[in-house]
Amino acid sequence: MTSVQNPPSTGRSKNNGNNGNNGRGEIVTGTGTYRDGLKAPTQDTRYKTEDVTDTKGRDFEDFFLKRELLMGIFEKGFEKPSPIQEEAIPIILQNRNVLARAKNGTGKTAAYIIPCLEKTDTAMDFTQVLILIPTRELALQTSAIVKEMGKHMGIQCMVTTGGTSLKDDIMRLYNTVHIIVATPGRILDLASKKVADLSQCRTIIMDEADKLLSPEFQPVLEQIIGMCDPAHQICLFSATFPVTVKYFCQKHVQNPYSINLMDELTLRGITQFYAYVEERQKVHCLNTLFSKLEINQSIIFCNSVNRVELLAKKITELGYSCYYIHAKMQQANRNRVFHEFRNGATRHLVTSDLFTRGIDIQSVNVVINFDFPKNSETYLHRIGRSGRFGHLGLAVNLITYDDRHALRRVESELGTEIRSIPPSIDRSLYVG
Repeated sequence: MTSVQNPPSTGRSKNNGNNGNNGRGEIVTGTGTYRDGLKAPTQDTRYKTEDVTDTKGRDFEDFFLKRELLMGIFEKGFEKPSPIQEEAIPIILQNRNVLARAKNGTGKTAAYIIPCLEKTDTAMDFTQVLILIPTRELALQTSAIVKEMGKHMGIQCMVTTGGTSLKDDIMRLYNTVHIIVATPGRILDLASKKVADLSQCRTIIMDEADKLLSPEFQPVLEQIIGMCDPAHQICLFSATFPVTVKYFCQKHVQNPYSINLMDELTLRGITQFYAYVEERQKVHCLNTLFSKLEINQSIIFCNSVNRVELLAKKITELGYSCYYIHAKMQQANRNRVFHEFRNGATRHLVTSDLFTRGIDIQSVNVVINFDFPKNSETYLHRIGRSGRFGHLGLAVNLITYDDRHALRRVESELGTEIRSIPPSIDRSLYVG
């Protein structure tokens, strides 16, 4: 195991990853609807902020979705569409290009997966949907959601990312694949080798589009698009849209339907503090936070791979259970750490910015920037790992003298306030 960990008795996560739900679901009977015979999801009774509750009151049934898809949505635990889902689902179903901006953790993934599943025709044996994802962990998570929601539909979905066996992917593509979830480099490799046939793929989804359209990815994206059906639609989803996205849209995304739910809701539900410390005091400060905060699970960010491993070692020496993850680890170890942290095997995860993109672990209620990020975009994505789907979260930033200007710049650019940490933090701010 490429992780730092104490014996199992120390620092176990309280809920083992059950996301704050109570009890187990029971079999539904007597409704006279598609729900009969399904296992009811456990109710999530935690407080939610208005960026997921301020809806138009629609139900998933209002979108005239297939019965089998509604069954998967219900079993996944989705009760009603969130605002981004209300806006995006009907537009994507109309085969329009979409440019959607919404806060991290408000349901963007299901906002594109649901219409993609609805539009997929299982009578056809070719790839109809391509979902492009910038990181391997997020690709695995996204494909798992596709499979869970589409489990009653007979839809074949595969995930393909760098760092895994090319031979296995080639063998998989000999059989029918309706939906491919992929990182750009790997799917370009497979399509260039004529193993993956994208010529009839009409729906292209780009999740975390700002990262996908960074300079190293953009030429790859343009090649992939050129291999798809010329009559394709492109849907871009992200929390931030820098100028690179604007130029890409002008060239490749004709007349997009724009959805922007970020005007006033950027950091709602996440309370932010800073602690002014010297570099040598950081580990001591972290130890104090661990002892004082009511942490369900926490993600702790460092600015380099070396610091990730060193800090994880220090946390273990302090007597806490801890894993670490970063981009230079072998993919199998990354997958294992991600899976075990998600299942609540440990309370704390130390990571580089590998983990800032879209990773959805709802039991994370505290994010700590052990190293303050270099820009406001990274800051936004990091602290968005807490407060998932409208729940409450806490972000604590350890600030040195050299970070003071970056702190004020983040506040200014995001229009937010990061306050000095008080002697005690009200648990109601971050414990649902």
